[in-house]
Amino acid sequence: MSSAVQTDFLTIFRERHSVRYFDATYKLNEQEIIELLEIAGSAPSSWNLQHWKFVAFTVAAAKEKLLPIANGQKQVVDASVTVAILGDLEANRNAEAVYGPVIRAGLEDAYAGYSSHQVLFAQIEEAYTVSESSSYRRDEAIRNASLAAMQLMLAAKAHGLDSGPMVGFDADAFVKAFNVPPRYVPVLLVAIGKEAKPARPTSRFPVEQTIIWNGFNPDNIIT
Repeated sequence: MSSAVQTDFLTIFRERHSVRYFDATYKLNEQEIIELLEIAGSAPSSWNLQHWKFVAFTVAAAKEKLLPIANGQKQVVDASVTVAILGDLEANRNAEAVYGPVIRAGLEDAYAGYSSHQVLFAQIEEAYTVSESSSYRRDEAIRNASLAAMQLMLAAKAHGLDSGPMVGFDADAFVKAFNVPPRYVPVLLVAIGKEAKPARPTSRFPVEQTIIWNGFNPDNIIT
């Protein structure tokens, strides 16, 4: 991986494209992968509970095991690393680990507007307890893990690498094949490496077509 990290953020955003064909000879070492995942893990998350786990596939045997689960998408094996991003359905259990150091340091003003850590913890637990039978846990897991996934792809581009997200895989088969605890839900796969072929050109809607200013007009709603 190049030691020169791009700092032109607009270039990174505009030049990141989803790559499907990777140079199978290009290899990232473990420390380089850790660096990318460390950046991914600095993504924002609700209550800073960091609702993600990363499963990094680097060896041929593990990639081959993943290949049929990913519907034969060859980038799974050709990329230097394929990262499965999992969402944490029980992220409330992270509260003590996240806030413990702050509590022990006596930094009561670090709770983002909460009067105390007890109030903060109570609100977190209430959200996860009341919504135990609803979609809240899953929604939060997917929402926040997706933020980390996007940050991972931008980090890769900043380091001169290419990436490709994949949602076309059998999540149930993934859980079974790789012994994923019930606490976690597979969200998506991200292949990272060097492109062998440029990404397929894509277009985007004009930004004017995607913006709704100050709410929808009930007399002119586009369905």
